[in-house]
Parts: sequence; C-alpha cells; structure tokens
Amino acid sequence: MSRQNNADLLALESWIQSHVNNGAIAVVCGKNGDMDTIGSSISLASIHPNLMACGLHMNRLSKRLVGDLSAPFRILSDKNTSWPSSLAAIIVVDAAAENQTGLELPNVPKCVIDHHSTNDWKLAEGDLMYQLDARSTTQIIFEFLETFHTNALTEPVRKFLLAGVITDTGRFKYADEHVFAVTQRILHHTTIDFQEFIEYIEQDDLTPSEQGVLLRGMQRVKIEQAGPWSLAMTRASTQESKMANILRGLQTDVVLITRHRNGETRLTGRAQREAVLEGVKLGSIMENVAQRLGGEGGGHDGAAGWSGEYDAIAAETAFLDILARTNRS
Repeated sequence: MSRQNNADLLALESWIQSHVNNGAIAVVCGKNGDMDTIGSSISLASIHPNLMACGLHMNRLSKRLVGDLSAPFRILSDKNTSWPSSLAAIIVVDAAAENQTGLELPNVPKCVIDHHSTNDWKLAEGDLMYQLDARSTTQIIFEFLETFHTNALTEPVRKFLLAGVITDTGRFKYADEHVFAVTQRILHHTTIDFQEFIEYIEQDDLTPSEQGVLLRGMQRVKIEQAGPWSLAMTRASTQESKMANILRGLQTDVVLITRHRNGETRLTGRAQREAVLEGVKLGSIMENVAQRLGGEGGGHDGAAGWSGEYDAIAAETAFLDILARTNRS
C-alpha cells in the first residue's frame, strides 16, 4: 500500500497545474547528480513540454543512461546561470536545502520534493514542500505519475525511476517493504529484464588512472575505533563512492573516505545496516560536522557526506569525535 496521502498528491498536482501554463518550469536536481535526483527530474519533466529537467552535474551512471535513452537534460552553470526568460516556477527534486542544488535560485514560486529526514529550505507563501519518509525520491515521483500521469510512464521513464530506486537503496540493501512494492509496480507491463538492468547499472569501466586511485586508496586504509564503532578510513582523490563500496567488504561498522582537492575537503561515509539499526545516523553526523566546521553536510542514515573549505585532518577528527559520542543500542 502507498505511503503517500492522496490529498498531498493532489496538492502537488494542483501546484504544478497552477503554474505549468504560465511559462517554463525548471525541474532542478541536487548538485551531486546521482541517479535518484536525475531520474526524478527527467521522469517528472516528462509530464508536460513546459517542464525542463536540469542541474549542475550528472554522475557517470546518470550520464550513460541519459545518453543511451536520448533523454532531455540541460546542464546548467553555477555562475551566471541562464534561466528561460519565461520561467514561471522551479521544482527542486532530491535536495534537502537550496545550497544542495549548487545554484542561486531565482525569485519564482518553488516546489521541493524530497525524501531526506531533515531539510533547511526557507520557503515563501505560495511555495510547496512535499517531503516524504521514503528510501528514494524516485519512489515519490513514481507514485505521483501513477496517480495523475500514467501516460508519462513510458518504458524509458520507468527505467529512470527504477535506476533511482536501485541505486539510492544501495542495490536494495536499505530497501523496505514499500521499495519492493514500488519496484514491482514500476516493472509491471514492461519488457525490462530486471537482471540485465541490474548488470547495466553495475557496469563501470574504470580507466587505468581510476584503477590506480583505488589501489592507492586501498594501500592507505586504516582501521580505527571510534567509541563503540569500528571504522575503516582512507583518502582518495576521486571515486570515493566506489572506494567506500569496496571497503564495506571489511565489515567495519562505518567506512569514511576523505578527499582534499583545490582547498576543499569532502567526506563520504557509509554504514552497515546493523550499525544503522544500532544507532549510527550518518546524515545527522554529517550535519553536525557542518554545524561545527561550516560547509554542507547531510544525507541518509547509511550513506551521507560533508564538504567544506577546511583542513582534511580537522574534518576527519570532527567526524570521529561525533561518531565516538554516538551510543550503541
């Protein structure tokens, strides 16, 4: 059974319909450009020609799927962003705060559709916040399309939605009953071969340079104890998510990857499901790092990140201190 309230879905549909004939509506992604935010943006934009999927960045998988399916997506610039002259409104998908878009958004009506447990949006009268406790934003978008725009649920759109659900649940590691129900409905009446699609998503042709980055990162791995939690940590100049997934195999409670480049430090964290159930909330920990040091931090209980113009050692120390103070239930 859907978690979404029909009245809330109707409010979202009414908000879109109140603006869609006034000009262009930009459907803006989170700046990380992962499959959940890109899939949500493109799928939602499919309901009307005036909706435009756009954002700062697409990750490797998103770029590949967008190219293979010839999907419309506009890459924006973070400086002197060129918005349509007829811009009537903005919908932001999968971003817990405006700074997570990487853009300075113009003063037009806004709708935020998100699944994170916290948010720092400052909305004005006439704006709409649609926030739901779900494992992915693509779940929310699917149920909206299923309710009001079934004609938009073409097979390519279903592939974008499916890819967002699969990747944001860590290949179903963080799935719940609702995720499996939505996945089944996404696949209904399609010719999508689920096993083949999973293999497509997991395909990742690393360059020799990227392979070298991963090998050097593995050589730097340290196992630490932060209070009641075991931690595997290393540094990498790129491919942090890939490195984190590799280190999860060490079966420590938490994995932390640090990147420092061009004066900016980025922390990427992952937690085992057992650790999450026993008290680790990485999204909250990264938010606390941001409160201590500045920068931007947040995410999910099992996967989160922080970035800021701060020394790498100081950022790691702040993370370790907050983690060590987290009680184990």
